[in-house]
Amino acid sequence: MIQDYFRSYAVLIIFVAVAVVVPIGMLGISYMASLVKVRPQRSTRIKRAPYEGGMRPLGDKPRRFNFRYYYYALLFVAFDVETVLLYPWAVRHGVLSRQFGWAALGAVLVFLFVVTVGYLYAWRKKALEWQ
Repeated sequence: MIQDYFRSYAVLIIFVAVAVVVPIGMLGISYMASLVKVRPQRSTRIKRAPYEGGMRPLGDKPRRFNFRYYYYALLFVAFDVETVLLYPWAVRHGVLSRQFGWAALGAVLVFLFVVTVGYLYAWRKKALEWQ
């Protein structure tokens, strides 16, 4: 029993170690590559220019985006998460399973209710209308 407890923490420690070692290793390799002159270090006017996308920048500072893009993005994420969570639930439990019964259905209905209230709030505030 105690061994299983420590094994679960061993997996967590391995994940944390990988999450720390990989980025530090990449930065170290990049630094060593610059010392060996594998990576170029000369800065040019093109490299210092914002947005090296192939197009010349139109001004000194970037243009502002319309905030309504973010509303649509957040609503997309909310409904995308809803789909991602409901599909496995439906595949695993079906309409009603014997193990969970009405509790599983109630939990999904509460989740759908919260997401629907958020959508209706955005609709009522006219956040979905493009002017």
